[in-house]
Amino acid sequence: MNLPEQAKLLRIHLLETSRHKGKPLYELIVFKAKELNLAGATVLRGIMSFDAGSKIHSSKMLELSQDLPLVIEIAETQENIDKLMPFLDELFEGTAHPGLVTIEDIRVIKYKPTKS
Repeated sequence: MNLPEQAKLLRIHLLETSRHKGKPLYELIVFKAKELNLAGATVLRGIMSFDAGSKIHSSKMLELSQDLPLVIEIAETQENIDKLMPFLDELFEGTAHPGLVTIEDIRVIKYKPTKS
């Protein structure tokens, strides 16, 4: 797969406890991106955030249960991102958890996929 120099960056902000039908949203999104043959997806775990409801989500040394922020990043063409969007709509409509999806223009400097 080739990734053109002018591409898009899809960012999906959610919480690690966000679920759809009992499964973690971040896993469902990454597996769907793979199924659609997108260039790749990375899940980043944050240490602190607050959401639209002003609830703080933070990692603490003594806290056993954590609800930390996650960001999924996918660099792709707009055409391929459009293939994923209906799935994201379905996921976020089916959950009460907060989420934010953004798309921005990026310039791809180098993309070298691993050989299968």
